[in-house]
Amino acid sequence: MAFAFGCRCGPLPGLTRGAAQVLAEPLHSSGMRLMATNKELLMKLRRKTGYSFTNCKKALEKFCSDLSQAEDWLHEEAHREGWSKATKLQGRRAQEGLIGLLRDRSSAVLVEVNCETDFVARTVRFQQLVHQVAQVALTHCGCAVPALTGPGSYTKTSLTPEELARLSSSPELPPLADQLAMAIGKLGENMLIRRAAWVSVPPDCHIGCYVHGAEPSSSPAPGLAHTAFGRYGALVVCRGPGTVGKAGLAELGRRLGQHVVGMSPLSVGSPLDPPGDDTETRMLAQPFLLDPGLTVSQYLTTSGVAIIDFIRFECGEETERA
Repeated sequence: MAFAFGCRCGPLPGLTRGAAQVLAEPLHSSGMRLMATNKELLMKLRRKTGYSFTNCKKALEKFCSDLSQAEDWLHEEAHREGWSKATKLQGRRAQEGLIGLLRDRSSAVLVEVNCETDFVARTVRFQQLVHQVAQVALTHCGCAVPALTGPGSYTKTSLTPEELARLSSSPELPPLADQLAMAIGKLGENMLIRRAAWVSVPPDCHIGCYVHGAEPSSSPAPGLAHTAFGRYGALVVCRGPGTVGKAGLAELGRRLGQHVVGMSPLSVGSPLDPPGDDTETRMLAQPFLLDPGLTVSQYLTTSGVAIIDFIRFECGEETERA
């Protein structure tokens, strides 16, 4: 903001230089306060929406510093540009990404979300998308799928890309398809919400959880601390706690999940199956990953824990649907 006072052409006619400076000081202070206010609004809008400084500044200028209108406009533009970019990028190969694992007391979900590069997979924005998918899937299945409550029973279901795309965490929020489009618009890569698998168990059972291949992070982004991310993930349904107790069962479940990730079994098998070698696909007959001198069945003998089922996800793997 420019003023005539103090410029090269001198003071206004009829005013001494001192009088001009006295008049200029309040105007200068007012201008500085306005700049400070605008900067505060810009920072607030940036923190709240996550959009670039350039776009936030453009929105505030467009709506005369009205924060609410500027925020609404940014979301509308992101939605429009996201769908436009998603359409353009559709069909590009997307086999990188993350497996997300989220659990509550008696249920857990694995999800897979794909992108084009591992660089994008490591960004907080992409992890937020994976977390949103896991959270929505966990909530939806918990409400929509009837749980079996008999001893040793459990419930398992899966969700297709089309089913996931229609889900939303609440009627007021956009569906996951819109969340995906906005993430594509922001990160500039093709992305896919590929699949989800959910299990729920009764009190006499436990879900062992394990993910592998996550990027180390000393300070998880806000809201993401309860979701585990990696290239591989496993859920193992166990009947227990046997002789190991609840605390021991959690560690045992984690080790069994680690075995499922590392050894890629195709079925549980039977305790009566003869011991196999590294080509064995029945889990109980496989050499236990953490103690190859024992089969998984032999490892479990003294624990009193039984494996009922498992789910294994590997990011980018071929599936029957694919």
